[in-house]
Amino acid sequence: MGIKRSTKVQSEMSMSSMTDIVFLLLIFFLVTSTLVNPNALKLLLPKSTGQVSAKATVSVSIKDWGDDTYTYHVNGNNTPVSYEQVENELVELLQTEEDPTFSIYSDESVPVKEVVAMMNIAKRNHYKVILATQPE
Repeated sequence: MGIKRSTKVQSEMSMSSMTDIVFLLLIFFLVTSTLVNPNALKLLLPKSTGQVSAKATVSVSIKDWGDDTYTYHVNGNNTPVSYEQVENELVELLQTEEDPTFSIYSDESVPVKEVVAMMNIAKRNHYKVILATQPE
């Protein structure tokens, strides 16, 4: 009497735990992405289709008050800094960086002259500049 045993390997795998992990990761990234706010000032940034993936450690915001008055804010600080002090603050904040980069956040209504003045500061000190825009 020959009794045969069935020793088949089952190749099934439960995917429910994998879908739970993916779902939790999706929720985590959605929540953390809403917490990132690079500038505390409310600015109407110009629109652009090109986006840069480089990260800037320091930001300079140029706010237009409507009467040819512009204020400069370093790292989203609510207290404005005069144009003459912006360069000193940037040098102080970026002196320890290997690849010093700062981003410029400016209102749509700020004249190009003001933005170019910030770019000239970057050129004098050999910094890289990122001009912040809104995606279209």
